[in-house]
Amino acid sequence: MAHMLETTDTARGPARATPPMWLVVALACAGQFLVVLDISVVNVALPSMRGGLALGEQGLQWVVNAYAIAFAGFMLLGGRAGDLYGRKRMFLVGLGLFTLASLAGGLAQDGWQLLLARAVQGLGAAVLAPSTLTIVTSAVPEGAARARAIATWTAVGAGGGAAGGFVGGVLVEALSWRWVLLINVPVGALVLAGAARWLTESRAGDGRRLDLPGALLVTAGLATLAYGISQTEAEAEGWAAAATLVPLCAGLVLLALFLLAEARAKAPLMPLGLLRLRSVASANVAMLISGSAMFCMWFFMTLYAQNVLGYTPLEAGLALVPSSLAVIIGSKLAPRLMRAAGPRTVAVLGTVIAATGFGWQSTMTADGAYLTAIMFPGILMMLGAGIAATPLASLATSGAAPEEAGLVSGLVNTSRTMGGSLGLAIMSTIAAAHTGTPRTPHSLTEGYALAFRTSTALLATGAVVMWLWLPRRTREDH
Repeated sequence: MAHMLETTDTARGPARATPPMWLVVALACAGQFLVVLDISVVNVALPSMRGGLALGEQGLQWVVNAYAIAFAGFMLLGGRAGDLYGRKRMFLVGLGLFTLASLAGGLAQDGWQLLLARAVQGLGAAVLAPSTLTIVTSAVPEGAARARAIATWTAVGAGGGAAGGFVGGVLVEALSWRWVLLINVPVGALVLAGAARWLTESRAGDGRRLDLPGALLVTAGLATLAYGISQTEAEAEGWAAAATLVPLCAGLVLLALFLLAEARAKAPLMPLGLLRLRSVASANVAMLISGSAMFCMWFFMTLYAQNVLGYTPLEAGLALVPSSLAVIIGSKLAPRLMRAAGPRTVAVLGTVIAATGFGWQSTMTADGAYLTAIMFPGILMMLGAGIAATPLASLATSGAAPEEAGLVSGLVNTSRTMGGSLGLAIMSTIAAAHTGTPRTPHSLTEGYALAFRTSTALLATGAVVMWLWLPRRTREDH
């Protein structure tokens, strides 16, 4: 079993004491927490951003999607860069870019400045995030210890997504919407200092160049596809409008060109042979489906709480605290369940629990009570998400060679995040089409409920796919 990937740069300067394993895991998880937190922390601030920068409904959606699409689109490039040039180096570069973009977004004076800053934030996150998982798996030996470390990484990441509502609510209520971005600056600087001091460089460099054309093609394809989906909301003719069909077709063509380029490239961004590994292919498809269904939860729950039930940003954030705790509990329970039942069974169990919560949430009403309209269904949704995420991440990273560790880590995050951004575009379109005009609390609730029903069906499909396709065990279980 491989305890560590090849460590480099040891000849430069005096030897430095090996940092404790818990500190390495803590620093990696801190980076992951920041990038995932920033996907969801802006949700509570969206109504305030609308007033402050005169953003429309589509502009608000792109505050979320500009980050998520850049994040997902460049993550394969970030993972490969970590393999070739060093995981610590990419961690520092990504976190530095993320922190500077957070400062620019917090100081934005126009909508386009905020959207540009969010896209650059996503680029920094794409460089940073794959290194967080690779640093964890490189520092911890395979087996039970690594499963616990991955569970911690998953819990912290899921907790970042879940805590976003609460953190955003506190910051918007106490200060302003700008602080949901500005808060990253001091925190990012602190993590940067710790990572520079304590993380050890590791890589699996073989002299290959980065596949920049591949990264540009996949990012452009995914962004164009998401834009086309979002246009169905703005166009009266919906899916039949030229403004919808043209970007949809262009996105599909760009993605096809990406696959063609990868098949012919000498050093592809994503070696297609990886997808022949059952564990890698099945777990990433499962993450794509789950992400497309679950990502919209925080977006719609915060809008439902504020636009329908009349909660303040702080009250909306507090309302989602039980869900935040549930996702962390689910992530920490997963390794124990995996030892007893295997990763496939646990992934399916978590997905079924989440689907039950989404189904319950789809019964929401315009005068819903907190316990039955937010708290209990939210707990089920996020408990299931936490239980399912750890076995899927373990399966996705268990079958690849060490030199592909960064790439596979990037693919894991790409599948989850890109599924989420495309899912958000689709669910927002479905909700808006069903809401109609005028937008009353009752009509808004109808649209949100339909989005949750659609997510329920997606999760049910995902559970079947997982049961039929996922391998029963990870490589280290054999």
